[in-house]
Amino acid sequence: MQQQILIFLVALFMTSLAHANTAASDALTRASLAKMQLDKKKLELGKMLYFDPRLSVDGTVSCQSCHNVNSNGSDHRPHSIGVKGQAGDRKAPTVWNAVFMSSMFWDGRAGTLEEQATGPILNPIEMGMPNAKAVEDRLKSIPEYQKLFAGAFANSKEPITLANVGKAIAEFERTLVTPDSPFDQFLAGKKNAISESAKKGWALVQSVGCTTCHMGKNFAGPQMPQGTPFLQKFPTFAGSAYDGKYNLLKDEGRAKTTKKAEDKHMWRVPTWRNVALTAPYFHNGSVNNLPEAVKVMAKTQLNRDLKDDEVQHIVAFLSSLTGQRPLVMGPQLPQKLSEATPF
Repeated sequence: MQQQILIFLVALFMTSLAHANTAASDALTRASLAKMQLDKKKLELGKMLYFDPRLSVDGTVSCQSCHNVNSNGSDHRPHSIGVKGQAGDRKAPTVWNAVFMSSMFWDGRAGTLEEQATGPILNPIEMGMPNAKAVEDRLKSIPEYQKLFAGAFANSKEPITLANVGKAIAEFERTLVTPDSPFDQFLAGKKNAISESAKKGWALVQSVGCTTCHMGKNFAGPQMPQGTPFLQKFPTFAGSAYDGKYNLLKDEGRAKTTKKAEDKHMWRVPTWRNVALTAPYFHNGSVNNLPEAVKVMAKTQLNRDLKDDEVQHIVAFLSSLTGQRPLVMGPQLPQKLSEATPF
């Protein structure tokens, strides 16, 4: 009981901070992105690598396979499918707006976009490459990649490295932002940009306590130093019917990586941006629709049973966070002059 009281008091304090910090400065607009400086050569190389299945051991899986930038930045599956038809144990998070996160993956184990970009390449279930040298040797065997890496990493003694693969892909991923959602326009002063129901939903997520965790420009927590994840326990209030219904306690979260008891069921807070598009929900993709996900979160995180009209208004608000996705055309991938295999 004392722990629950402490959680509640912390929640009230954090919510008050969220209210104070939510202003037009949190709006994600094209104007707010104008100062983003990107390296064009790295970006174009990274785009090719993002779409290239030859970064996987059998030439079947690319970054795009699980993080579809022509859709919702994910793959609409509860568990993504890697090489040899293997299923992972967690849902692929959306890549949209990942640039605004202080850590990557559901458990926050990767501190940067660069680190996240290379992780799946060497994961035996995801892309399955045995080691960094295998990745580098494959890319070196493609003449055009040799030229592109040399141009993008002109100051590197050895341009084609796994680390540079991560740097290039990360530079491309920095372009995957979705500004000017209706709610961004509302924050910027356009009061009729969202519906009355969405306005009620916005008031509810503040008063109920959802913005204790979902705050800031990305609605994924306070600004943290890069590499420091903003984590919360899920479920905070264990024991509801949702635990068993959606298998919420099977995966131990961050503890699976750190092996620390205090990290059990701790998860990086995901973004609310484009959440209306990113079903199924949660780390295990166990909930198929947004209204049900809202109910689950209210009960497991705030011990609150929402009324149907409250859920409806909150869903309307969350839907107003759907931004304008850039059109991403698939690149023409470099090829060998004679290539009998996809490698």
